[in-house]
Formats: sequence, structure tokens, C-alpha cells
Amino acid sequence: MSPQKIFHQHFLFAFALQNLKADLQIVVAFRMLPETVWNMPPLGTINLHGSLLPQYRGAAPINWAVINGEKETGVTTFKLQHEIDTGNILLQKSFAIADDDTAGDVHDKMKTIGANLLVETVKGFTDGSLVEMPQSQISNLESRIIHQAPKIFTETCKIDWNKSVDEIYNLIRGLSPFPGAFSFLQNKMLKIYRSKKEIINPAHAVGEMVSDGKTFLKFACSNGYIHVTELQLEGKKKMLVEDFFAGT
Repeated sequence: MSPQKIFHQHFLFAFALQNLKADLQIVVAFRMLPETVWNMPPLGTINLHGSLLPQYRGAAPINWAVINGEKETGVTTFKLQHEIDTGNILLQKSFAIADDDTAGDVHDKMKTIGANLLVETVKGFTDGSLVEMPQSQISNLESRIIHQAPKIFTETCKIDWNKSVDEIYNLIRGLSPFPGAFSFLQNKMLKIYRSKKEIINPAHAVGEMVSDGKTFLKFACSNGYIHVTELQLEGKKKMLVEDFFAGT
């Protein structure tokens, strides 16, 4: 698309928004917006973000929370400002991440919790009960490591079998169902969506595949094995490991 067409589309979009004469705007899962858009309504623009800000600012907060083995995450509503995910916090709601939750499971939990929090936030704007809080004033902020949530790239998804069982297990969970952690089997890409941990002194070389050809498929890593339970071999559909061996 030419720069002229892009400019024309942006102009029409901004013009349509202006004609709505909205008091407040809400954005969810958006790309960068120009200040002329998010600063348009008198009450500003609020965003629903999938983390407990200031933790996990960025494009993939759900994925990185699971990849990093977090036991808790949440949702935050905040006012938009120039720098990404840095605006004043309005409301937050936390919830637990189970040990076997994938990023997809966390996303599904977050949908309901986030929708309710957004409604609560709008009501707070209506009755004037909300108090904005700068992210720098979050309690115990100085004593905590602040994790970021950058975009997921292909190199992020490739499994390094030299890492620990827990690290690989969390990577698999954090990239399931999309884009999927992967390795290779018989020179074909193997995406792994669910797995189980076996922490033991491995009897095989790191990265070696071990299987009985019927019931289990596992890979050796630095301190044990990752048992593959749901997979997708290149050119095939996603399936359970039992179906993979059955040839279905």
C-alpha cells in the first residue's frame, strides 16, 4: 500500500473517531496509536493489558509470564501515554497460573477477568471513584526485577535441549498453542504443545530422542527428560503422542 493511501486511511479513521465525540476510548490488543487519536476524548484513552504492570510491558505478556515460570499474573487497565505500557494504572486484578497452564489456558482465564475489570474501570470513570497511580509508585517496585515481554520471534521458539527440564517445560507451555516451541525429528520440524517433566540424571546425550515406538517419546536435556504428550510433525496435524505412534 502506498504512503498516500495509508495517510488517507489514517485521516478517515481519525475523522470518524472525532465525529463520534466520545468522552472515553478503550483499546485492547492494539498497535501504536498517534497521540492525536489516543488524546482525542476529554477523559483520554484506556488500555487493557495482560499483565500486572509494570511487569511484562510489551507485545507478548502472557507468553513471557508462562515462559518465565510465573505463578501469578493478571490484568491491568491504565491510561495511555507516549511510551508503551507506561501510563498511570487505574485497576488491576491478579490470578494464579497453574503449573500445567499453557499460554492459551492463561489467555482464556484472562478474557473473563479482563472484561469484568474493564467494565469496572468504565464505571469508575463514570462515578469519579478512580484514582490514577503512576507505575513508579507500585509498592516494593525497587526491590523487584521488572521483566519485559517483547515480541516472539522464531529463534525464541527453538528448544535448546541444553537447558533444564523446568526451563524447556515452561517454554513449551508459554508458546502453546501459538506459535509453538519446536525441535527436529528425522530432519522435520516437530512442534511440541504439551509435555511432562522427568527430573533425573539422564542416561542419554543432551537432545537425544528416546522412544519405545508405542507409548512414549522423550528428549534428554541437562537434568532429565521432556516427555512429549501433544505434538505436530511437519506436514501432519496436531495430535496426542499415542495417535502419533498409531499413525492417525
